[in-house]
Formats: sequence, C-alpha cells, structure tokens
Amino acid sequence: MIDKEILATIDVDEAVPGKTRDALRAAHLYYMQDLTMDAIAHELHTSRSSVSRLLSHARASGLVEISIHSPLDLPSRIEHEILERFEVQAHVIPVPDHASDVDRLDRVALSAARILGRFIDSNLTVGLAWGSTMGAMSRHLVPKATHNSEIVQLNGAGNLRTTGIVYASELLRRFGDAFGARVQQFPVPAFFDDPATKQAFWRERSTQRLLDLQGRLDLALFGIGSPFAEVPSHVYQGGYLERADYEGLSRDGAVGDVATVFYRADGSTDGIALNERATGPDFATLRRAPRRICVVSGRAKLAGLRGALAAGLITDLIVDEGTARALVESPAD
Repeated sequence: MIDKEILATIDVDEAVPGKTRDALRAAHLYYMQDLTMDAIAHELHTSRSSVSRLLSHARASGLVEISIHSPLDLPSRIEHEILERFEVQAHVIPVPDHASDVDRLDRVALSAARILGRFIDSNLTVGLAWGSTMGAMSRHLVPKATHNSEIVQLNGAGNLRTTGIVYASELLRRFGDAFGARVQQFPVPAFFDDPATKQAFWRERSTQRLLDLQGRLDLALFGIGSPFAEVPSHVYQGGYLERADYEGLSRDGAVGDVATVFYRADGSTDGIALNERATGPDFATLRRAPRRICVVSGRAKLAGLRGALAAGLITDLIVDEGTARALVESPAD
C-alpha cells in the first residue's frame, strides 16, 4: 500500500510563489484525484514535461510526502528482525547488491534525508557529527520549518591541512537552512596534539557552553566511520590521521568511530589512546540523547555498525538492504 499525503493545502495565499502554487495544484490533481500527467497538463495549460517537473518540485520541497507501508517485502522483515534482536528501529533502504558503494551511499543519503523530517521538530537541540555520510545527506534535505531549534556540531574539524571551518560550517549550514535552525559550531581541531591541551581547552567557559549543549541533546545524527569503505570516511581521507595514529588504532583493536571517538567490536572505548585527544563527545554523553539516528551505507561498515550497536549508541538505524541483511545473518553474540 502506498500512503500519499499532501502536506500543504491547495488554498494558498497570493504571496506564495507561482511555482509553489502550480506544484501544489499539480500534486493535488495527481495524488488526490488520480489524474494522469496528460490530463493535468491539459487542465493547467502546460506540457507533460512541465507537470513532471512540478511534481518533482513538490516532492523535493516537502510539499508532498510519500510513505510506503508493506508488511510483505524483505526490507520490512529485516526491519522487524533488527528490532527484535537489537531493540533498534530500522529503516532498510532497498539497493541492489551490484550497486557501487558510491551509488549505494547516494541512495541511502537521499532516503535518509527524506526520513529525517519525521524526527526534526520545533524546540529540539540536534547534535550533528560531520562526515562523508552526513555530507551526502545534507545535499538532499527536504525543507521543514521549525522554530527555536538548534543544530550543534559534535566534533571539531580542524587538522594540519585546514581549519575545517569551511567544510563543517557548510555542512551545518545546509541542515540549519533546511529546518530554520540556529547553528552552533565547535571551532576546535578534530584531534589535539596533546591530551593536556584538550583538557585545558575543555575548561574554557566558551567551550563548556558547547559541551553543555552536547549534554542536553534531544536528537543525535551521525554516520559510522570506517577505514575500509570504498567511499572513505572523511576522517580517514582528509588528513586527520597519521601513520602512528593508524598503528595505534590497530593495536587498540578499533573497528570504527562515531564523531571521531573510536571503539572496539564490543563497543568499548577505554584504553584507545587516540580518544584522549579526540574532540567528539564520549559515549556516555551521546547516550543521553533520547533519539540517536545512525545512517550507514556499505558492508565495509558492518564491523563498525555492530560495535556501535554493542555500545548502545543507536535508537534508529537507516541502512541499505545488503548491510542490513548481513547484520541479521551474522551470528548473535
């Protein structure tokens, strides 16, 4: 069954742009009255291709939301199994097994961007961890007006090559613009050179204000960092780690990271030396957020996903079908 819901009324004020009015009318005729594109084109005195563009605009701008509910398909069965086994609400995105990791990421990011609107609302503080997945997702966000909401950067982005300000601020700006939210940047490096420097910086009142915001999140949004993916996680290909860092992570048994905080297959973080210099929130802080949405694409991130689940970091998972299938087919701990 396909549930199509028009999210805006057709009776719009004259101040609304003409394209929006036309898109609303076309959407109402197509989804609510079941008219064909040819019939709509005739009624609106335009071409069939123009109607197609209007319907695309209605979907992209959030005027129309399409939800598919089927208890019979494989993704739904996998979602149920993930809920039963991991106590996590999953959204499994159908992607063919032969798809490249690049295409897989784009399709998952597009779906995740459209799903996210269900969770974002007014008066929320949303923590965002930058990375390749969030970057891809930011390019597909569907606008939704909120008030008194904030987007908070969870980890610093500077390294020896760049301050990271342009990269992180652009990513956060897209989320802020999409939801009409204030953006709170975290202008620190991704990793300090010395743990003592981090400790001193964390005592600064301006830093404590951001840390307090991170400790009061309503929702956290993040991907899984992995050095093994075909589409490298940003932290692994952006000049953030040196050879000694990789060697240390290997010795410490790290399988992935969330917001540049590294963990093992069992979800533990203690004793991973690089975490003492990392600027992401510790997992106890992250777990305070009532809703924690993780977006994952590609089987190369399976070990990292299992570790994040073991750490109790995830309440909602958006994942491609192949990775979800591999997750439920893996033996239970």
